[in-house]
Amino acid sequence: MGYIEGQDRSQIILFPESIDDYISEDSSVRVIDEYVEQLNMNLLGFKKAVCSNMGRHPYNPKDLLKLYLYVYLNRIRSSRRLENEAARNIEVMWLLKKLKPDFKTIADFRKDNKKSLKSVFREFTKLCDEWGLFGKELVAIDGSKFRACNSKKNNYNMKKLDRHIKYIEEKIDKYMQELDKGDASEAHDRKPTAAEIKERLKELNERKKEYEEYKKELEETGENEISTTDPDARLMCNNNSNVDVSYNVQTTVDAKHKLIADFKVTQKPNDLGELDNMALRSKKLFGGSKFEVLADKGYYKAEDLKKCVDNGITPYVAKQSYSNGTGDREFYSDKFKYNKDENVYICPAKKELFYARQRKQKGKITGYDYRNYDACGGCEFKARCTKSEKGRIIFRHVDQDFLDTIDLQTEKNFDKYRLR
Repeated sequence: MGYIEGQDRSQIILFPESIDDYISEDSSVRVIDEYVEQLNMNLLGFKKAVCSNMGRHPYNPKDLLKLYLYVYLNRIRSSRRLENEAARNIEVMWLLKKLKPDFKTIADFRKDNKKSLKSVFREFTKLCDEWGLFGKELVAIDGSKFRACNSKKNNYNMKKLDRHIKYIEEKIDKYMQELDKGDASEAHDRKPTAAEIKERLKELNERKKEYEEYKKELEETGENEISTTDPDARLMCNNNSNVDVSYNVQTTVDAKHKLIADFKVTQKPNDLGELDNMALRSKKLFGGSKFEVLADKGYYKAEDLKKCVDNGITPYVAKQSYSNGTGDREFYSDKFKYNKDENVYICPAKKELFYARQRKQKGKITGYDYRNYDACGGCEFKARCTKSEKGRIIFRHVDQDFLDTIDLQTEKNFDKYRLR
């Protein structure tokens, strides 16, 4: 019994098959093709949407947009790889009708049509809305780190620039001494010529000037860092605890069919300060009076939660748990219970912690410290509770009563929160 065998590649057939026969009726490329064909590219602001009679004929921006949507759907980032896909991928061949744009054309299309590409997303959102695919009452917000093209080597902060400039100045001093002595030597006792040393000095001075310009830009803009390839990207810690030059992309997903309703690219390394912004954008997009939002503990900030409530948005956000430094969860801050009538905290060892002082930031009260060093001094659980020699301090946020209300609200609606 033999194997199932394919056709002979050199076999000639009388009636050639159509490339359309290789694309299934429910293929995503057919959806992309139909969607892009009904777009008004000129209205969306795409370059070369109106073809000129002069010069070389350009690619139709609709064809390049189809390729752009296809590759993002299939997580292909490299423009050079896209060029290869156009020559070997049957779906791309069908989508582009066997056109083969080179990598530069693909890269330029993305670079020249950034705003228009965002407009395409908005048009798709409107279409989903017209089809009734959004519930418009419950959304989940989350942030994802997307690595930029900028390498860490080409990302600078003030400290790094000072270090580079100091190194260059030391090298310049060394070469100047070699010129003065006239007997400088390198490996294998080879003596560099004066012309070689001067060329090296020129290169070092050019690099120094470049770094000094970066420093000047940081001082003028007040930014903490600068990226030379992707100017808007910043150093961020990703989910694997690795630090990369990245973007923080905030997305809002509607609960009904898990469709993305909105997104925003930020430079922030974390999600604090984005909850109310993204929630308000979504409420404005959908309209209506009842609106609820789900988010993880990375968005847990009293100021943002208050803005949501003040604007008629009900937030369900997981509270942050703060470590005590020892790693023993039995003594985390949430295990200390607040007695409002007595204005004291009761620790897991049943001891009272009393109000000690206010905490301020930029002249504004942020919260209050509670402690009882005398009780901590003789407590058998002290080593499990804190690393401080004096004893444990519990911080109570100035808006803790409001935060407790949010926590209780999230806890009561945990089944809804789990949808995120």
